[in-house]
Amino acid sequence: MTRETSLVRAFRRGDLVAFAVNCVIGAGIFGVPALLFAKIGAASIFAVLGAALAVALITLCFAEVGSRFGETGGPYLYALRTFGPLVGFEIGYLLWIARLLGFAAVINLFLDYSGYFFPAITGGIPRVAVVSGVVAGLTLVNLIGVRRAALLNDGLTAAKLIPLFAFIVVGLFFVDRSRLGQLAMPSANGYTGSVLLAVYAFSGFEIMSIPGGEIKDPARAIPFALLTGLGIVTLVYLGVQVVAVGTLPELATSTRPLADAARHALGGKAGAFMVVGAMLSTIGVAHTIVLAAGRLPFAMAEQGQLPALLAQVHPRYRTPWLGLAITSGCLLLVTLLSSFASAATFTVEIRILTYLATCAALPVLRRRADAPRGEFRVPAGEIVAVVSVLVCVGLLTTRPAREIWQLLAAIGLGLGLFAIMRKSKPS
Repeated sequence: MTRETSLVRAFRRGDLVAFAVNCVIGAGIFGVPALLFAKIGAASIFAVLGAALAVALITLCFAEVGSRFGETGGPYLYALRTFGPLVGFEIGYLLWIARLLGFAAVINLFLDYSGYFFPAITGGIPRVAVVSGVVAGLTLVNLIGVRRAALLNDGLTAAKLIPLFAFIVVGLFFVDRSRLGQLAMPSANGYTGSVLLAVYAFSGFEIMSIPGGEIKDPARAIPFALLTGLGIVTLVYLGVQVVAVGTLPELATSTRPLADAARHALGGKAGAFMVVGAMLSTIGVAHTIVLAAGRLPFAMAEQGQLPALLAQVHPRYRTPWLGLAITSGCLLLVTLLSSFASAATFTVEIRILTYLATCAALPVLRRRADAPRGEFRVPAGEIVAVVSVLVCVGLLTTRPAREIWQLLAAIGLGLGLFAIMRKSKPS
């Protein structure tokens, strides 16, 4: 029995759809509506549609490439098998770093929202205790079996969608249609910048396929979950933007737009309800990060790029326990030493780089005779891949120069780690 087959394929198709939704809908949706409206007003609704279209192209590339692989690793595995050990190592290492920082960002945001009810929780010993408890709890669930982790993910996804759907359904009755009609034609730069901002709210789906070795029928389940998840997320984001624009006059200056819109329409208790929704949403994303990030060291060890010790599977629970334990320790450390702002910015460039590598892999795999056969094929796939690569390049060029230099420094560090691992590998 190989290490890969010693894992349990307990992630079902429905679980994977919930995972795709949970990966994407995080804290961003609780703040982005205000930022979009401040840029281009009511036309921000169309910016969400534009972002959904751009992300749909990238998602289609992920769906086809993902249908070719059934092992653990996701984008890391795609890059490794398509472009070789160096590119694969870089993508795997950067993905793991991005997950550490992403976890730190959402947990710090969870603490900020929790401060609405418990102000003392945002600092000192209470902060350390809460962060430690969250990391320990999520690690334990992921350790004692992927089926339990999948069920928790299903519950957290439902818990975050309930307040969002309630916000949309109830909020539509309070929408002032005249506000939706106040459309001023934005400049090309204004609209493009708003679309790019909205694209970031759609990110996160790239980690969905990382636990590929624990997914039932991954060749079919991964494309289905990616595309279904994108459809659900798009409907939620559109609904939220319409309600926020149509109900909150001071939307452009709001720091908690959904809570403020709910409070404006229904009173203070509705605002508190949306704060709870934001707390649940951040915990949901944190769970997906622990699940995915804990499996990256395992995947890289499986492929011989990290010490084989990290490919150990727990004899009882059949989970990659050592990679999970090491990752969780790092998650705790990074979260305690960072804030939301310091942790959030760097992850964006890594996500785009991951998208770029996977989109570029599609035409390469189509042309290789030894490439695994895929169960999903994108119509005009090579054209879609080229457009998606251009979208990714466009996204990268919009980032501040300081962040690009940070990304280059991280890539350089990855090159050094790759050289060390290769030199220490037994000949």
